[in-house]
Amino acid sequence: MVLVAGPYRSGTGDDPGLIAANMRAMNDAALAIYRRGHLPVTGEALALPLIQTAGSTVIGDTPFVEIFHPLAQRLLRRCDAVLRIGGASAGADEMVSTARLLDVPVFFDLSDIPDLTDRAAPPAGTQSDPP
Repeated sequence: MVLVAGPYRSGTGDDPGLIAANMRAMNDAALAIYRRGHLPVTGEALALPLIQTAGSTVIGDTPFVEIFHPLAQRLLRRCDAVLRIGGASAGADEMVSTARLLDVPVFFDLSDIPDLTDRAAPPAGTQSDPP
């Protein structure tokens, strides 16, 4: 499982369009990681629905602060690697620092993540072992 760590709010002034562009960049990276045979994840994909359910009404309010970065920290402890993308981001840099403390590999370029596609599925035209 590879955590994509990148800017969410940084440099956006909380502009929804810029935040959406940051999310798109993380999701694009996650798709590329998936296509390399890994299980990608973003903290945002897990945190944002919980934040909404907790009653958040604005970025940075109490439910947001309670869940957003703490969830990513918990998630990181289950990940096998981190891909750091994008520009300046205190939160993404925090994920990188924590990963290093946990001896979790950190990558800064997608091409450095091993391509496991030859091991992720049986070759075309073959069947996998029955359950």
